[in-house]
Amino acid sequence: MDSKLHSLLQDIAQKKGNITVLTGAGISAESGIPTFRGPEGYWTVGSTVYQPQEMATFAMFSHIPDEVWKWYLYRMGVCRNAEPNAGHYALVDMEHHLADRFILITQNVDGLHLRAGNSLERTLQIHGNVHHMRCSLECTGTVYPIPTEVEAKGKEDALTETDRRHLRCPQCGARTRPHILLFDESYNEQHYHFYSALNAAKKTDLLIVVGTAGATNLPNQVGREVFRQGGAIVDINIETNPFAQLAEQCERGFFYCAPSASALPAIAAVLLGN
Repeated sequence: MDSKLHSLLQDIAQKKGNITVLTGAGISAESGIPTFRGPEGYWTVGSTVYQPQEMATFAMFSHIPDEVWKWYLYRMGVCRNAEPNAGHYALVDMEHHLADRFILITQNVDGLHLRAGNSLERTLQIHGNVHHMRCSLECTGTVYPIPTEVEAKGKEDALTETDRRHLRCPQCGARTRPHILLFDESYNEQHYHFYSALNAAKKTDLLIVVGTAGATNLPNQVGREVFRQGGAIVDINIETNPFAQLAEQCERGFFYCAPSASALPAIAAVLLGN
């Protein structure tokens, strides 16, 4: 670790500053989950191959809901078979020691942070969670776990009548939809913690960005808000990206070019005085 970064982390720890961690696909890739826009995201319906940005829309769900559910149930199975890695567990240690000084904002829908042990109260899942569903008609804002009767799908598996019966809103009986922020939808507070994420950024003394390419709006707003407030920014990634560039413009910013499974435990050790 760079000696200047080590000193910065010690300084923030001594001053008991607020720490926000923003995670993206990179940390999950180290657990074997393919990145969303990679080859595994493409989906074939009949003779047509759809890109992820086409499948993950409410317009597509409205047109071919069974295919969209099949795609997300396949992704659910991939996520279910993955295990948290050392980077996930380092963030659990940070939350346990830092308590209300810690917030985790994640773009990942795989639920690995929660499985590792981070709390739902301090984990803002700003893109939703692939293991959950909600009413497609929004008769209620309640988010439900996908029933255990609905099994994960292989790429060639079709929805069964049992699946269709259980993928219904318990309140009104309408179809449910995956609890995921879709490409033709906007962030909101109720489901995607829009204002909570920005409020956390305003109070952040250190922002640690992990494995994200900065391709979505709210994470970029979080980064820019921390920058405006004069907070420190550390970007962890195996390749340069907009957050690395933002960190390098920051007076107290660092680009830590390393896998998160090794970088996060090293950072946590300094912050927690281990």
